[in-house]
Amino acid sequence: MNREFRFPSDKTFVIAEIGINHNGSLETAKKLIDVAVEAGCDAVKFQKRTPHMHVKPEMWNVLRDTPWGVQMSHIEYRQRIELGPRDYQEIVAYCAKKNILFSASPWDMNAADTIYCLGAPFFKIASATLTKHDLLRHIARMNRPVVLSTGMSDFDQVQSAVKILSRVPQLGILACTSKYPAPVEDLNLRRIETLQKLYPDAIIGYSGHETGLWTTLCAVAMGARIIERHITLDRAMKGSDHAASVEPGGLKLLVREIRQCEKARGSGELRVLDCEQADIKRLRG
Repeated sequence: MNREFRFPSDKTFVIAEIGINHNGSLETAKKLIDVAVEAGCDAVKFQKRTPHMHVKPEMWNVLRDTPWGVQMSHIEYRQRIELGPRDYQEIVAYCAKKNILFSASPWDMNAADTIYCLGAPFFKIASATLTKHDLLRHIARMNRPVVLSTGMSDFDQVQSAVKILSRVPQLGILACTSKYPAPVEDLNLRRIETLQKLYPDAIIGYSGHETGLWTTLCAVAMGARIIERHITLDRAMKGSDHAASVEPGGLKLLVREIRQCEKARGSGELRVLDCEQADIKRLRG
């Protein structure tokens, strides 16, 4: 457990969002952790819910399709897809063994308490819970770094959430479009620049739900210091988030190109570079 965690200042922090793409399977969750480790990600992130607290009672008996090919009530689906406490204990131990950080997005206070007790070094607040101020206050009191996604939110809503979270040790704020997958014309990457100007003390990043990788690299080039992308073993798998996720080969390529982008950024200083010295005489005579 690392209670002194801080986001790095010298590189882009890459979060592989597993979310609920494990489809309720601990084995699949471990495979996705392996994918993130192999790609060189810094952290994996899950979604944690307490079904009877998260799902509104009027939705409990509503039938829905599921990743397992059968229809069931919404509350039964949420209970089946949710990993249990022992599963998460095993996941945390597995992440430690694989040397990758574990975190999760809590969708209710009980879930937040569970994530805290599991020793997650930082909390992630999903766009869907940005307006749940009681939950945000509860998380803020836990005094750990927080990453906030801002999809589906206007300035006033973001400002209210940031105010509640202003005393956490570190605050990350992610530009995000909450559409799965998100059309490229709706990504509005310039929100990264807007957030940088509005919140100079925060760590600004990008949570992407689009298909493809190049737009995420654009976000890095625009200064995003935290990157989050959903991951899956196969985009054809059944489930709500797989189509907006990155497969293993794509994730490995994305992280590699992010690291190349970091190398290419440089200092911005106007000077003759060492690698140019040999060509000065040849080209300038």
